Amino acid sequence: MMFKGSTVTRQWRRLVIARLAGAVGGDAGMSTAEYAIGTIAAAAFAAVLYKVVTGDMIVGALTDLVQRALSVKF
Repeated sequence: MMFKGSTVTRQWRRLVIARLAGAVGGDAGMSTAEYAIGTIAAAAFAAVLYKVVTGDMIVGALTDLVQRALSVKF
């Protein structure tokens, strides 16, 4: 027994399944351009982090911390 709405329901169901399959089965990873942008961003972050860590204030604080740790009396 066929209902009038069953054809529309099947078409709607096929459409939803096709869209979900396209969304799930689409791009699985980054493209070359995205890899390039990510690499540039990582290099820039590393440069900023290096500059901060090698700055006089950080080096002085780390040196002071190590000296205090080594001079502790047990």
